[in-house]
Amino acid sequence: MKNFKIKFRDLILFEEEDYVVVNKPPFLSTLEDRNEKVNLLLLAKTYAENAQVCHRLDKDTSGALAIAKNPTAYRHMSIQFEHRQVTKLYHAVVDGIHQFNETCVEQPILKQADGTAKISKREGRAAVTYFSSLKSFRHHTLVACTPVTGRMHQIRLHTAFLGAPIMGDELYGGKPFFLSQVKKKFNLKKDTDEEPLIKRMALHAYSLHFRDLSEKMQTIEADYPKDMSVLLKQLEIHK
Repeated sequence: MKNFKIKFRDLILFEEEDYVVVNKPPFLSTLEDRNEKVNLLLLAKTYAENAQVCHRLDKDTSGALAIAKNPTAYRHMSIQFEHRQVTKLYHAVVDGIHQFNETCVEQPILKQADGTAKISKREGRAAVTYFSSLKSFRHHTLVACTPVTGRMHQIRLHTAFLGAPIMGDELYGGKPFFLSQVKKKFNLKKDTDEEPLIKRMALHAYSLHFRDLSEKMQTIEADYPKDMSVLLKQLEIHK
C-alpha cells in the first residue's frame, strides 16, 4: 500500500461536530513514525486542524479509530477511556481450533525497552481481555476480542497466552498462512516463492462504542479491509 495515496475523507466511517471515526488501513502508523512520511494523525490534521487521535492501533492493525476534532472532545474521550467506558471489539484469526466463550484472560503486561511487551506477574500492569470464538475453519478460528484495559500488544499477548497466537504475528508465536496449506491443487508459477495470503497479523478493530459530547451513545463498525476479507473467504472455501 502506498500511504501517500490515502485520502483521509475515504477513511471516514462516522462524523459529527466533535469526533470523526475512521477505518484505519493496515500498514499506516497511527502516530509519527521515523520511517514513514505519512501517518494517520498527519492526515487527520489536514482535515481538522486541531485533530487528536483518542487511542492507537498498531501499524499492521486495521479498523475503527476515533479522532477528536477539538481539545474538549479529546478530554471527554480520554475520561471515558480512563474509566473503561469505551468498548473496543476486535476480530482476530488465530492459529488452531478453539472454543472460547467469554473466556477471560487476566495477565499483567510489561512494556519493554525494545518496543515489545511481555506478560510479567511481578512487574506488569493489570490487563484484562475477553475472548469468544465466532467461527472455526480447518486450522484456524475467528475470534472476537474485547480488551477491558489498553496495554501495549495486549490482545496479541493474551491470545498467545491461551495457545492461540494471531495468524501472522510472528513476534508472539503466530505463523504466516500460505494458501497451499489448505488448497489441494495449488500451483505456483515457476521460479517464484509463495507469499503469505495476508502479509501482516490478522487483527482488525471491528467496532467502537463510546459517548459523544451530547452523551449520546455511538457504535461504529468498520468493514474488513481487502486482505482480511480475502483471507476469511479462502478459509471458508477450504475449511
